[in-house]
Amino acid sequence: MSPSSTRDQGLRSAPKTYSAPALERGFNVIELLAQAPRGLTASEIAAGLSLSIGEIFRIIVVMERRRWLSKDPETDQYSVNPRILEIVFRATPAEELTVMAGPHMREIADRIDQSCHLVMPNGRRGLVVLRQQNPGDTAFIVRLGADLDLVRSCSGQVLLAFGDEAWVDDVLNADTVLPPKDRAALINRLKLVRSRGFEMRPSSRIHGVTDISYPIFGFGGRVVAALTIPFMVCIDGSQTFDEYAAQAELASTSKRISRELGWFERDEPIVPLSVESRARGGAAKAKSRNLRLKDNSPA
Repeated sequence: MSPSSTRDQGLRSAPKTYSAPALERGFNVIELLAQAPRGLTASEIAAGLSLSIGEIFRIIVVMERRRWLSKDPETDQYSVNPRILEIVFRATPAEELTVMAGPHMREIADRIDQSCHLVMPNGRRGLVVLRQQNPGDTAFIVRLGADLDLVRSCSGQVLLAFGDEAWVDDVLNADTVLPPKDRAALINRLKLVRSRGFEMRPSSRIHGVTDISYPIFGFGGRVVAALTIPFMVCIDGSQTFDEYAAQAELASTSKRISRELGWFERDEPIVPLSVESRARGGAAKAKSRNLRLKDNSPA
């Protein structure tokens, strides 16, 4: 084979890559502003992306016109418009989940006077897509849109415990700071969480908080989210629910949400249709033989 034909074959087999510089810069603007809650001016955005004002200004203006960005008229600082969250919710399963879960989360927060939040898997991370503050004077609540470490957070470990094996392996393999010994311990912990159906442990970040988390299942039994209560103990004894009573309430709440999403409990293990059909056929034949034997037996 000639060198030229080999080169042509290599070019044909190589994956095509496409470039859309303006679109990529728009995404970069959003990602940069996500790290600047107070916003940035156009010149600060340009500097943060190592671009000139001329290279980024028109993109910013269009993003503002399309309501992807908001501009403070007093400071000229741009920030991400909440409309993005609305669009993301409509374009993903998050909208249906939050619509179903919202009333139940308000109900449990009011009843036990503890906040709760809903976490969905987002690639190799977890994303807080809904939260509900308790009505009392004191509250501990996680920020909406918070990015969570799946490997180390309570919610994340619940998602991993009930998640698809290939996805779990991908998440663990991507965690470069997790030693093999800790990985083995984590896998054993995930097995425990899966066997008992929930996780309950002291918070890995906040003293005095006990994290309680249950999986939310969708149609077909796939885990779609984790519902978590960061349980805070009041030292004055004013609370009417302890963490174990709260855990029981969370168990029933998560089950109700799952049922509304199409999940149902299965009392028997699911077997392939072909196996089930053969089993039924065998049972029918056995029943027929028994009837014939019964008819031929003496009275």
